[in-house]
Amino acid sequence: QVQLVESGGGLVQPGGSLRLSCVASGNIFRINTMAWYRQAPGKQRELVAAITSGGSTNYADSVKGRFTVSLDNAKSTVYLQMNSLKPEDTAVYYCKSNLWALREVAYDYWGRGTQVTVSS
Repeated sequence: QVQLVESGGGLVQPGGSLRLSCVASGNIFRINTMAWYRQAPGKQRELVAAITSGGSTNYADSVKGRFTVSLDNAKSTVYLQMNSLKPEDTAVYYCKSNLWALREVAYDYWGRGTQVTVSS
């Protein structure tokens, strides 16, 4: 009923930038939060950035000052602007949304992920 689709990943040189997008579709009543996680091979999945529908944000210490998360409520789309990328940012980036679907309780939904590779 609800689906999240990420896009915008790719290969970029250190110091470069990428902008990830995640579109939530389906019978959405209200978005509570949207967030970006990432997972590198052999590593645990970690929270990168999160934003509430009211605009409050949280960032991992490792990305503060470099990444910016934003939310377009009308389009049910969350963005992650990634600047000054480092090789250690290489990972699969996943979108997660906690939202209310019509006639359902609040629930976490996950996208399939998009690969970000930072390499020279």
